[in-house]
Amino acid sequence: MKRSDITYSGPERSPNRSYMKAMGLNDKDLENYMVGIAAAWNEAGPCNIHVLSLAEHTKEGVRNKNGTPRLFTTPVVIDGIAMGTEGMKYSLVSREIIANTVELTVNAHNYDGFAALSGCDKTSPGMMMAMARMNLPSLVMYGGTTLPGYYHGKQIAVGDLFEAVGSYMNGLMSLSDLKLMEDNAVPTAGSCGGLYTANTMAMMTEVLGLALPGSASPPAVDGAKAKYAYETGKTVMDLIETDLKPRDILTEESFYNAIAVLMASGGSTNAVLHLMAIAHEAKIKLNLDDFDRLSKKIPEIVNMKPSGEYVMADLNKIGGVPILMKILMEHGILNGDQLTVTGKTIKENLKDIKIMNLNNVIKDFEHPINSTGGIRILKGSLAPDGSVFKISASKVRYHKGPAKVFNSEDETFKAIRERKIKAGDTVIIRYEGPKGGPGMREMLSVTSEIVGEGLGETVALITDGRFSGATRGIMVGHVAPEAMDGGPIALVRENDIVEIDGENGKINLLIDEDELNKRKSEWKRPEPRYKTGILNQYSKLVSSSAKGAVME
Repeated sequence: MKRSDITYSGPERSPNRSYMKAMGLNDKDLENYMVGIAAAWNEAGPCNIHVLSLAEHTKEGVRNKNGTPRLFTTPVVIDGIAMGTEGMKYSLVSREIIANTVELTVNAHNYDGFAALSGCDKTSPGMMMAMARMNLPSLVMYGGTTLPGYYHGKQIAVGDLFEAVGSYMNGLMSLSDLKLMEDNAVPTAGSCGGLYTANTMAMMTEVLGLALPGSASPPAVDGAKAKYAYETGKTVMDLIETDLKPRDILTEESFYNAIAVLMASGGSTNAVLHLMAIAHEAKIKLNLDDFDRLSKKIPEIVNMKPSGEYVMADLNKIGGVPILMKILMEHGILNGDQLTVTGKTIKENLKDIKIMNLNNVIKDFEHPINSTGGIRILKGSLAPDGSVFKISASKVRYHKGPAKVFNSEDETFKAIRERKIKAGDTVIIRYEGPKGGPGMREMLSVTSEIVGEGLGETVALITDGRFSGATRGIMVGHVAPEAMDGGPIALVRENDIVEIDGENGKINLLIDEDELNKRKSEWKRPEPRYKTGILNQYSKLVSSSAKGAVME
């Protein structure tokens, strides 16, 4: 008996079938496997604007194997548009809403399996969380990156434009040049071009084994994307036939593989949150110590923006994610015995992959960009449960300076604009965590302003919020416990000395323990910022960033 028979078979389900026949389906269609096609789509931005057309190819792939596809959409928050506004508080929330939307639609209608088409930052992790949670035959395909823009003959991505705003505000760029960059930074449909969160999580879809090999790197406008979308539809039918499920694929080792690729690539800090959230849904224990343990022994070798020169389209030209995986596997870093949605292991999938000219997009393993991974986990008196520091995006690993304390991103942005932040300062932004924000806003507008002012190597920023994958500089996020939970970041006072030690994984508030305990006894939890609506609901259910900010 098929799962879908519960809803569509037998005399008692005659009314159910009548609804389906109103949409043109016939008895044969209703006898087939019913397959959900989850498309993350809206017209809020270019990242996912093409995903509905890709979904049509996926539907054809399902029909090719005698399945009956049922298309539905999930929400998308376009981070680059929400950035720097209250709207950004909804971004991380959307990850949970996407997972819940897929669960709701697939389970309410008893689909036999589903294919998920993702795009902007939270859509790939949201889809994979749903896959791990429901454990039905399923796979994901990333909708693809935009092509690079060009500015005065130089290849750019939208992260460069965010920093250009800071340069303009400080008289370092003309308005006409800013407009020229604006007109050219995002030339096509697709998610942000650098190795920001969307492209980082696209890598994760392949490495975890939940997407077809090679499907992540082709740009949104590349014809290969339509072919992969079609094959994704065919593959979900194979998964249903063989009953191969996500939790058959997702193991501790597959998550260690994903962390290895994250560290070798210098990808987004958001992947730390997202991998822990996917692992949580798969009932696999993953914690910050796993990230730090692997970071210490895996060199960073991928030369992509924001810390490097190239974009996802350049990685695609040299063979995409499989090339990086093959290099890591040959050096004993990647476990090739892990199963994937092809029904084969990683090693079998990569058997015919040839490593040719890497065109400087991937560096020689023996001569890496950094001898350790791109992300370090810092712990200490300021972040007992941990924090993340993207060392690949900073030339400075050690910083010690007086705290400039702000209780929101908005306060901080105003102070930076008013030139109140000076070289040597340590900017503290608190009450922007999962509960406190709520929603754990990304701080790209603030970090870009700091870099744009020329302070990227002399000013540090520490927050219980998040950073965009495009962020550069001495930026430490995900501080846990967060301020709203009374974590030490809530107790920092103006001009306290804070020490960041990226080499040794330390972050400390340099005051004595008695003073810290005194402040703790005096601290009072502030009133929540939102008393109604989804942000209020989220703040009551969300866990610490040290656990992936999952809903509990």
